[in-house]
Amino acid sequence: MSYRRFSLFPSSPTLRDLLDRRAIRYQWRDNGPVITSIILAMCVAVWVVELLLSLVWPAGLSMLLSAGAFQPMLATHRPWLFVTSMFLHQPTSIVHILFNMLTLWSVAPVLERMMGHWPFLALYVLSGVGGGLGMMAWAALAPGGYGWLQAAYGASGALFGLFAAMLVVYRRIGADISSMMVWMVINFAMPVVISNIAWQAHVGGFLIGGAFTWLLVSGVHALRGKSLKYRTVVYGVAVLAVMVVLIALCDAANPARMMASLLW
Repeated sequence: MSYRRFSLFPSSPTLRDLLDRRAIRYQWRDNGPVITSIILAMCVAVWVVELLLSLVWPAGLSMLLSAGAFQPMLATHRPWLFVTSMFLHQPTSIVHILFNMLTLWSVAPVLERMMGHWPFLALYVLSGVGGGLGMMAWAALAPGGYGWLQAAYGASGALFGLFAAMLVVYRRIGADISSMMVWMVINFAMPVVISNIAWQAHVGGFLIGGAFTWLLVSGVHALRGKSLKYRTVVYGVAVLAVMVVLIALCDAANPARMMASLLW
């Protein structure tokens, strides 16, 4: 039996691979973590901009966060918040971006290799939107309505969707997910030990990511013979449509909408 060294970053390429054009082409052909690398680079680049703004133009940082952070009360009027909030992180602390990117790099490469680039991207985006749905559901159901006034940002909702996807496909491939479990336990525990973490987004992303992956793996019997890309489009559109309906139902309890209806 061969000895495998424990690694927190299984199936992840080296930095040299990410900077070499031939290696990038190979990674694309081999379903390597090209999309993962792009997402990581975008998150880090946005965080650097946030950090610089916090140092030289705090008002500009406030405008950026206000325009991109997820706010349940404004979400249906600014639907881009479901996506832009995934790329924003706490600008005055490295902990938020560091943990999220380490988690991304520990989980996403193996998923992208198994699923392919576009199904993985669909999973990531749908899970991130699911995080916003989790915030909307909490705002609609929480007593007192204070959930509508919350604001959140970060990649955690999408990352929890990746966690759920790993759990769904694990029995299919029989892969060792001990490294991924380390980051899952850390992320699940963070809302317990650290305040002001949007656990609602974690739950929403986890449920949507798990549901979407289950559909890809099992799903409707008539579609099991179709290609993964075909199933990704069909199930992706279906999951997105369901989320839109659920978001609209949650938004019916939005105090801003109710007030507007009273005024008109």
